[in-house]
Amino acid sequence: MLLLCLLVGATAFAQGRKGLVINEVMVLNDSNYVDDYGQTNAWVELYNSTYASMQISSIFLTNDPEVKTMYPVPRGDVNTVIPARQHILFWADGEPERGTFHLNFKLTPGQDNWIGVYDADGLTLIDSITVPASLGSNQSFARKVDGKGTGVEAWSIREGHSESYVTPSSNNVIIDTNAKKEGFKKHDSHGFAMALMAMSVVFSALLILSLAFLLVGKLSEKIAVRNKIEAHGDDSAATQGATTSVKGDSGEEIAAICMALYEHLNVHDNEDTILTINKVKRAYSPWSSKIYTLRDIPRK
Repeated sequence: MLLLCLLVGATAFAQGRKGLVINEVMVLNDSNYVDDYGQTNAWVELYNSTYASMQISSIFLTNDPEVKTMYPVPRGDVNTVIPARQHILFWADGEPERGTFHLNFKLTPGQDNWIGVYDADGLTLIDSITVPASLGSNQSFARKVDGKGTGVEAWSIREGHSESYVTPSSNNVIIDTNAKKEGFKKHDSHGFAMALMAMSVVFSALLILSLAFLLVGKLSEKIAVRNKIEAHGDDSAATQGATTSVKGDSGEEIAAICMALYEHLNVHDNEDTILTINKVKRAYSPWSSKIYTLRDIPRK
């Protein structure tokens, strides 16, 4: 059973790595992009085309189809996890001692360069591409759309200017315009429609809020009537009394009742401006004085 679970898990993991693709390659890098040592070298960009994070440790990168396991991506590096729909860059500088993302092989300018990515078993080819020999200095061979398409027709040579940007560790399609913004600029150059939409949203929210408060008030009133009915026990009398009480307890009536109670309770107090002082006699014994509880300190 354990072996079956391990096989199923390994199969699912391998299937998940099918979404890993080679996305962009630069063979001759003179001044385009520098690595963590400040060096300009050839690079290979991989792309996670799935919608989940992908761990790529233990996969193999190679530039020789006869040597499938040329560079194994080391285990234990947290940076080998590619987030969903994101990129990762490997430097083809032939110096693997510089870190996880430095390959042990180089790419050769002026000739076709085959690059392959193999799964952890060293046999399953995940993706491969042949970079044409015509690729010039600071040019990259990239997919037209990140992670999409098969065959050479899905790729193009990028020259690093105009609409043909070189995009290491970034999306191959750079969107520098906003269709909605351009539409508003074209059809509403003075912003009247935008202001009208904003005001409509605000007033609609206020209307919904007022209706919500009104509904809560009505609901509270019904709950109060129901509570009074349950307190009186008589549905008919309590309903009439509760309704009258709820509808008739206005602020003026409450104020009148409070004033009447105040006048009634304070009518007998005619000496509220006279201060009366009564002398209170208390029994006093010298033996209860605190001075008799103190003891003299013996003199030497």
